[in-house]
Amino acid sequence: MNNKKLLLLALLGTLLGAYFAFDLGQYVNLRTLKTQQAAIDAFRAHSPLLSVAIYFVAYVAVTALSLPGATLLTLAGGAIFGLLWGTLIVSFASTIGATLAFLIARFLLRDWVARRFGQRLAAVDEGVRRDGGFYLFTLRLVPVFPFFLVNLLLGLTAMKARTFYGVSQLGMLAGTVVYVNAGTQLARLDSLAGILSPSLLASFALLGVFPLLARKLIDKAHANKVYAGWQKPKVFDRNLVVIGGGSAGLVTAYIAAAVKAKVTLVEKHQLGGDCLNTGCVPSKALIRSAKLLSHIARAREFGIASAHAEFDFAEVMARVQAVIAAIAPHDSAERYRELGVDVRQGTATLVSPWEVAIAQADGDTRRLRTRSIVIAAGARPVVPPIPGIEEVGYLTSDTVWHLRRLPKRLLVLGGGPIGSELTQAFARLGADVTQVEMGPRLLPREDPEVSELVLRRFQAEGVAVLLDHRVRQFTIDNGEKVLIAEHAGQDVRLPFDALLVAVGRTANLQGYGLEDLGIPADRTVETNEFLQTRYPNIYAAGDVAGPFQFTHTAAHQAWYAAVNALFDPFKKFKADYAVIPWATFIEPEVARVGLNEREARERGIPHEVTTYGIDDLDRAIADGEAHGFVKVLTVPGRDKLLGVTLVGDHAGDLIAEYVLAMKHGIGLNKILGTIHIYPTLAEANKYVAGQWKKAHAPQKLLAWVERFHAWRRNDAHAR
Repeated sequence: MNNKKLLLLALLGTLLGAYFAFDLGQYVNLRTLKTQQAAIDAFRAHSPLLSVAIYFVAYVAVTALSLPGATLLTLAGGAIFGLLWGTLIVSFASTIGATLAFLIARFLLRDWVARRFGQRLAAVDEGVRRDGGFYLFTLRLVPVFPFFLVNLLLGLTAMKARTFYGVSQLGMLAGTVVYVNAGTQLARLDSLAGILSPSLLASFALLGVFPLLARKLIDKAHANKVYAGWQKPKVFDRNLVVIGGGSAGLVTAYIAAAVKAKVTLVEKHQLGGDCLNTGCVPSKALIRSAKLLSHIARAREFGIASAHAEFDFAEVMARVQAVIAAIAPHDSAERYRELGVDVRQGTATLVSPWEVAIAQADGDTRRLRTRSIVIAAGARPVVPPIPGIEEVGYLTSDTVWHLRRLPKRLLVLGGGPIGSELTQAFARLGADVTQVEMGPRLLPREDPEVSELVLRRFQAEGVAVLLDHRVRQFTIDNGEKVLIAEHAGQDVRLPFDALLVAVGRTANLQGYGLEDLGIPADRTVETNEFLQTRYPNIYAAGDVAGPFQFTHTAAHQAWYAAVNALFDPFKKFKADYAVIPWATFIEPEVARVGLNEREARERGIPHEVTTYGIDDLDRAIADGEAHGFVKVLTVPGRDKLLGVTLVGDHAGDLIAEYVLAMKHGIGLNKILGTIHIYPTLAEANKYVAGQWKKAHAPQKLLAWVERFHAWRRNDAHAR
């Protein structure tokens, strides 16, 4: 730290020390203002310029040093100088003081923050350069954070000082007028009866409603800016139009119909979306068949001398389609029409913020005027542009269900949840499966020991797992399909018969008019905490909005999107992502909620880890599934849950207890005190709580208890 910074720190320390040492805060309170009112008025009348100067300097100092008392000083400005002069003086003093605090924070801390949080700060700086002025104006008009905090934090960003000063001067003006006006009323308060005067009550009522009014004004100004150039209809055909009939779209439409809104749901392919037709449902049906085969292959483990299964792969895939068909009525057009939803088969296009054109399957085009729109267009598999991939042909999680002949040699690209689930299923069905992952481990979002356990299981079942292999190209040599990958600086040739690409999914962002309306969409549709897009009446939910690509989070978001779309501006809710669980349905099953250990370390979050091995659990031993573990992260020294990772049989079901606990603030002590049926896998949840309790046993108290028991035995030696 250079000499100038040290000198400034010494000066600030001296000033702050003097403020608290001499208890200067006693002069910045309502009682002092009232008891000294006559003397202050007399001094102002005798020396008006000097009184202005003293007040101005004091206000600037309090604001620049981020000391408490600015609000009382603002009220005092009204009491001493009146509404007009009080507003003028406070407006400039508060802005100058805030700018000084801004510059002090920048001078002292900006360089340190830049060194410590370079990448994150760069992203913040970019946002500040783009929209910083507007957000500062919003914070000044509606003080979500204390003003002193805004001054200090923005000093750490790249915002220009003149922008900060100008926006602050303008943004704080309305609030200054309200507070100064309240101060003028306080100056007239001579007795307790004056508290009930209409003018004073009106002033404090204005203080209470001002933030709400300001928020409405900001929303109105933002809407006017966004909707400029668009003509809003005077009459609407619908309350809501939903684009996309997957999980998010179906739940949105269901909620809208349930509250008697007039809603249209538009789907261009199949209702139910990816989950029903190409994702959750077919994959779990396939996994179930594959799991049965794996158990038959393990017959000797269960005391059965021999067991054998004959099956036809085409019949297994036919069962998958039968499962889809059995569940499809839950998501059918008929069901939703019975619920009151207007279901349309066709392609929807945004024509304006309030108008959707529907190119229907019968060739007609229908335009609907709607108050609100929810975009739930889903996502699709990513197919990377690898040289030769089109020539060799490929399957994805969308198209693999068309297979009716089992590939002899299946190459799977991707070591994430989708790739891993299908890798194990096809290997158990008899395919020779090679799984290629460019990273150092499978399931990279999980803790390393989870990845290692899954890797060992896959290898034991005959899967060739190739980690740290970077795909370079595909080729066809003498009629044989070959992948050329790079590993440890060497080329590796991998022949295969069928290729399954499972390297992730990307949101559907084209084909329905986002570009024409200028709705920002990079990897997903950009939304705020209420799931609103650039246009406050257009929302997005599900995979197209992110940040999670799970069916259950799509349905979760749909509630917020539907309620906000139908009841804003009267009421709206911020989407809550505090407790999001997920599972990967392989063996061993992997489930998680909240933080895992890797994430906690990366984010620098203090935590304790408690682990219970399921190989010790009676029911797991009896079932022949004695593998896996429960890992719990808690706040240090407390039983409050930060996150849980469960690996083992039925982990996706067992995690529900922890989801409930985290959602409702239930700690490990209460889980330990809850009866769990014996013998069940769910006992693992209780046992890990017992492990935590044992580690936090009060040893000093137990030592005294031991002496107490010795005393009761009359054991003098033990005492």
